Amino acid sequence: MRDDDTIDDQSAPVGMTGRSDDTPSSVQVGVLREPRSPRTRLGGLLNPLRRRPAGTRVAIAAGVLCCLGAVAVTGVATLPDERAEDRAGTEAALAERGRQAASRGEARTPAPTVPATPAASPSTAVPTTAAPTPTATRTIRPRPKPRPTPKPTPKRIVPVAGLDRAQMNNAQKIVKAGRAMGVPRRALVIAVATAMQESNLYNYASGVLPESQNYPHEAIGWDHDSVGLFQQRPSSGWGEVGQLMDPAFATRAFLTALLAIPGWEDLPLTVAAQAVQISAYPDLYAQHEWRATEVVAAVLV
Repeated sequence: MRDDDTIDDQSAPVGMTGRSDDTPSSVQVGVLREPRSPRTRLGGLLNPLRRRPAGTRVAIAAGVLCCLGAVAVTGVATLPDERAEDRAGTEAALAERGRQAASRGEARTPAPTVPATPAASPSTAVPTTAAPTPTATRTIRPRPKPRPTPKPTPKRIVPVAGLDRAQMNNAQKIVKAGRAMGVPRRALVIAVATAMQESNLYNYASGVLPESQNYPHEAIGWDHDSVGLFQQRPSSGWGEVGQLMDPAFATRAFLTALLAIPGWEDLPLTVAAQAVQISAYPDLYAQHEWRATEVVAAVLV
């Protein structure tokens, strides 16, 4: 036996401390050992694996580890919630590191390499047509068609001076043509009075000139080739048949000849009319002067 008052020192040289229990002896079985002091028991706890048989040391180590595991489990179970959360985070971090280490240790499959498409040679290049860039279309609303300007309705004048509607209409055409030429009022009176004497203000066609009957007319005469309101003759150079059948053209022809007479404004009506018409009855124009004056006044109102 050794002195139990001395704590075993594993680093001490062999032989300094005698161990009587290293060699099993049957003499020791059943012999009461003296009670060890607290120091001796403390030394045994501090160094449970001191020199003892190998089987004994393994059994003691296993028991110690089991005790430590039980204590650890008990401690974990009794940790506050905050420490449990910290431990869970730590365990998760450790597990993640372990997974990353395992993934790094695995064999990695190289990514497939996509072969570059060889550029087409100039001889085999196919021209491509660029798609047209869509452009915003502007919706154009059709403009409303302007309403046609209504044609002015000719002023319908009540016939005066014993004229009928056809005669009054022809008198209006004479006055309108003269106004367009800008002639004075006196020339209009002379023109209307002359038409009263020559045609009674009816647009005459000629039986001698069947062509004249193809134009609007109110009567047919037989005085040679005389036609129209002023009984002008195409053969005398007044104009074509169709022109002389137009009241406006016939009026312009008469007034043009009247304005060419020197001092026509101062001539009596019958003299001025005869200077233009060269009629076989020169004195008959004067009888229509008052009526012509009334008709012109009615149209010019």
